[in-house]
Amino acid sequence: MDTPDILLVGTAKPVIVGGLDPISRLHRLIEAPDRERFLADVADRVRALAVAYTANRIDAAFMQRFPKLEIVASFGVGYDHIDATWAGQHGIVVTNTPEVLDEEVADTALGLLLCTVRELPQAERWLRAGKWVEAPYPLSKATLRNRTVGLVGMGRIGRAIARRLDAFGVPVVYHTRRPNPEVPYRHYPALLDMARDVDTLLLILPGGGATRNLVDAEVLKALGPDGILINMARGSVVDEPALIQALRDRTIFAAGLDVFVDEPRVPPELIAMENVVLFPHLGSGSVHTRARMDQLVVDNLAAWFSGKGPLTPVAETPWPPAR
Repeated sequence: MDTPDILLVGTAKPVIVGGLDPISRLHRLIEAPDRERFLADVADRVRALAVAYTANRIDAAFMQRFPKLEIVASFGVGYDHIDATWAGQHGIVVTNTPEVLDEEVADTALGLLLCTVRELPQAERWLRAGKWVEAPYPLSKATLRNRTVGLVGMGRIGRAIARRLDAFGVPVVYHTRRPNPEVPYRHYPALLDMARDVDTLLLILPGGGATRNLVDAEVLKALGPDGILINMARGSVVDEPALIQALRDRTIFAAGLDVFVDEPRVPPELIAMENVVLFPHLGSGSVHTRARMDQLVVDNLAAWFSGKGPLTPVAETPWPPAR
């Protein structure tokens, strides 16, 4: 088979570049001094896109520029930056990098939950500011000891988080569109009902139009004044202005956020609040896990061009395709 032309969109990560250079003619968009001229020169030859960064929007208009496009291999488990529905309708396979990051993200979720409930970053700032010599840090008003966590989402990462909460002795319930027969936890068909019954919501579900502003002012009000919101999903899942207002008015107690609507720009109102813990979208952010994710981008493309089919196609582009 002829050596395929692959367009790398995003950062030229060493694992991706090192894996694709030997098996393809790799075109690095990030290095092009004139993006439009570069794309015009390679468009007719490109058969695959390697998307190394989820901030790069791969919409229908962009994919249409490549008449021979067969596959889009994307870094990350979330793929709401790609119009996978359009791709599937036009015979283009989309892959992501699930499973290899599940445990890392679950670890981060528990870390964010603990930081938020026990005010650990605030306590560290207290020490660094020299305040401990003046007075002990105040006792945290919240604890995990009397909380129930409602998971919004119960996929692989959700189940990994639930296992950790089991070990912590924290009760778990969950909301999804359909119950998962593989888990023993109580299922809530309605998010609002679950928000009323728990005091902690942890979001771990896909972004996109179907989940945009799923957590709105009504859900936050139902969560109540002792409520804590942890978002490990996508910023778009939460109505951000409503969340800011709920935190300001103490409609809920606190929030821990790893994701935001307009990353990396975080609303200054959130930065100024002491009842919020903010992470810079680092759910899977270790050298070990990111390298495994990068390698899965390479492996999907290598498998495709060797005739084996994709390893991790997304739901909108199943393989083999439905007849």
